Amino acid sequence: MEILVLLLYGLALMLLFFYNCGQLSLILIYLRSKRKRLLTAKPASVILPVDLPRVTVQLPVYNELYVVDRLIDAVVQLNYPKDKLDIQILDDSTDETVWLIARKVATYQQLGFDIQHIQRPDRTGFKAGALAYGLNVAKGEFIAIFDADFVPDPEFLIKAIPHFTDPQVAIVQTRWGHLNEEFSLLTQLQAFGLNAHFTIEQSGRHTAGLLANFNGTGGIWRKEAITDAGGWQSDTLTEDLDLSYRAQLKGWKFVYREDINSPAELPVAMNALKSQQYRWMKGAAECARKLIGRVLRTPNLSLTIKLHALFHLFSSASFILVLILGVMSVPLLYIRSQHPEWEWAFRVINLFQANLFILIAFYGIPLWFLKSNSKAKLLWYFPMYSSLMMGLSLHNTIAVIEGYLGRRTPFIRTPKFNVKTGSDQWSANKYVSHQLNWMTMIEGLFAAYFLGGLVLAIYLQDYRLFFLHLMFMVGFGMVSMYSLYQANYRLTVQQRVNVVKVAG
Repeated sequence: MEILVLLLYGLALMLLFFYNCGQLSLILIYLRSKRKRLLTAKPASVILPVDLPRVTVQLPVYNELYVVDRLIDAVVQLNYPKDKLDIQILDDSTDETVWLIARKVATYQQLGFDIQHIQRPDRTGFKAGALAYGLNVAKGEFIAIFDADFVPDPEFLIKAIPHFTDPQVAIVQTRWGHLNEEFSLLTQLQAFGLNAHFTIEQSGRHTAGLLANFNGTGGIWRKEAITDAGGWQSDTLTEDLDLSYRAQLKGWKFVYREDINSPAELPVAMNALKSQQYRWMKGAAECARKLIGRVLRTPNLSLTIKLHALFHLFSSASFILVLILGVMSVPLLYIRSQHPEWEWAFRVINLFQANLFILIAFYGIPLWFLKSNSKAKLLWYFPMYSSLMMGLSLHNTIAVIEGYLGRRTPFIRTPKFNVKTGSDQWSANKYVSHQLNWMTMIEGLFAAYFLGGLVLAIYLQDYRLFFLHLMFMVGFGMVSMYSLYQANYRLTVQQRVNVVKVAG
C-alpha cells in the first residue's frame, strides 16, 4: 500500500509536469510573437461600407430575465450598416423572458432593425440545437454569436470582419473582458484565470498555427465553414470546441484578436461557477473522446500540432491528477517518516516541483501586461486562484470522468445576475439553486482532511508539504463555505420576504 501511494503521487506529479511543459511552450511562443500579434491586430484589408458583407448576429437565450434587455440594447448599437445586419434572438425560454424579448423586438423593429424573435417547438440539442435552428434561416454569410451575459463593443464587427477577406478563415475569436471583475474575491480569481487563457493559450495557439478553439461567444463564424465542418452538433456539452476542431481539421483557419475586448459578466455565486465548470470540464472530456482519434489520423498535421492538440483536448484531466496528488500527499508524510531509505525516490519526485514555476509564469505574465501593481496582485491572486481550483478538483473530476465514460447529462446553463459592484444584490435571483447537496458536505470533509495533513506535518516536524496542504484546505474550505453561506443567505432573504408578504 505504501508503494502504491508513492507511485500514484509521483505519477500524478509527473503527468502534471508534462502537461505544464506544453503550457511552457505556449508561454515561450507568446513572448516571442509580439510582432506577429501586432500584425494580426491590423485589418487584413480595408473594406468600404458598400462592400461590407451581410452578418447575422445570433443570441442564444434561455431564461435570461435579468440580462436579456442589456444584451439586445448592446447588439443593436453595433456599428454596422442596418441593411447588412440581421439579429436573431434564439429564445428557448419558458418564463417571463419570452415577454421581455417580444417587447424589445417589437420596439427595435419599429426603429427599422432587422431583428427576429425565434422560438423552437422544443429545446432539442440545447444551445447547439438553437444555433443550428437559427442558421437555417440566417441571412448573413457570417455569423456573430454572443451569450446572454455579454455586452459587445460597438466596433466589434468593423474590427473583426476584415479578416474574412482571406477565404480560408472560418473563425475570428476575441478576448473576453469582465464587466464585474471587482465584485468580489470570487470574480477577481475567475478573471485572473481567464486572462491567462485568453492571453497565453489563445494567442500562443493562434500565432504558432496550432489547433485552437472558439470560446462559444464573442466571435464570428463563416457560415460556409460551419456547414462544411458538419454543423452544430449536440453530442458534447462544448459544441464550440467540437466544431472548432472539426473545421480546422478540414483546413479552415482560426484567427484570434487579443486586442478586441468582448466584455462579459462573471458568475458571482459558487453554485453558478460550479455549473459553468462542470459544463466546461465535462464537455472538454467529451470532445477528447470524440475527436482525438480524428486528430491523430489526420495526415497533414505535424507532430507538434498533434501533441498540443492532445494536451488541449485532455486539459480537463489535470483536475483528476490534482485530486490524486492532494489525496496521496497526506499519507505520504507518514510514509516519508517511516522510510528514510526511500529519500532518493522523494528527491526524484521533487524534480517535478518545477510545475510551480511554470504556473507562476503562465498566470503572472498576463497579470504583468494587464494590471498595474502586478507583483503585489500576483502574490495574492496566484495562491488564492490555485487554492480555488484545488477546491473544485473533486467536483471537476466527477465531471471529467462522466465525460470520458460517455454519460449523457443535459446542458446546464450558468445563471446570469446583472451585477457589477459589491453593492449590487443578487440574492433574489430566481435561477440560482440554493439547495445544499452531498457534494458540498464532502468538500467540507476534504477541507478537514487537509487540516489533518497540517496537524500531521506539525506532529512529524516535516513541513515540506505544508503549503500544499494549506492551499488544499483553503480551497475546499472556500468552495464549501461559499456554498453554505450563499445558500443560507438566500434562505434568510426569502424568509424575510415571506414575512413581509404575510404581514401585508
